Amino acid sequence: MIFNLKNESMKQMTKFLATAIVFFAFSVVTFAQASATSNASATIVGPIGISNTTPMNFGNIAVSAALGTVAMDPAGARTPSGGCTLPVVTGGPTAAVFNVTGAANYTYAITLPAVATNITGPGPAMAVDTWTSTPSGTGTLSAAGAETLTVGATLNVAGSQTAGNYTSVTPFTVTVNYN
Repeated sequence: MIFNLKNESMKQMTKFLATAIVFFAFSVVTFAQASATSNASATIVGPIGISNTTPMNFGNIAVSAALGTVAMDPAGARTPSGGCTLPVVTGGPTAAVFNVTGAANYTYAITLPAVATNITGPGPAMAVDTWTSTPSGTGTLSAAGAETLTVGATLNVAGSQTAGNYTSVTPFTVTVNYN
């Protein structure tokens, strides 16, 4: 019986030590941890907008039997080539003017048409292509959240193009997106 008591005491002592080791292991892990907290936030900006205030107008163009072009820069200045000349009566040429609005001081990307737009009238359709803009590529909205964007292009004129007014059936699209 003494042997049984001793054996029983040994078992209890082993259980106690095993339990103490487990508690000690968990307490070491607890002391080795640290925590911190953080807040999350977001700022929602109003959508960017664009509206056309002045349509593109290449003005009056005189033609010969040769093919030609009239390039209009974003400031509205025209440069003829080939069979095109610019008569004294200009016909009110203007580059296209757009108002861009959005979040103050934000930059935005400008996407000009990738394909030509045709203008039609009494003669063969003429292609408008080679788009340019000011600003070019990207723009920056003012502290008031606005900027003027002007767009120029090149008009491709056939030789002996029929006289008359020509207009695009489908307007061209300029796209702006926040950077």
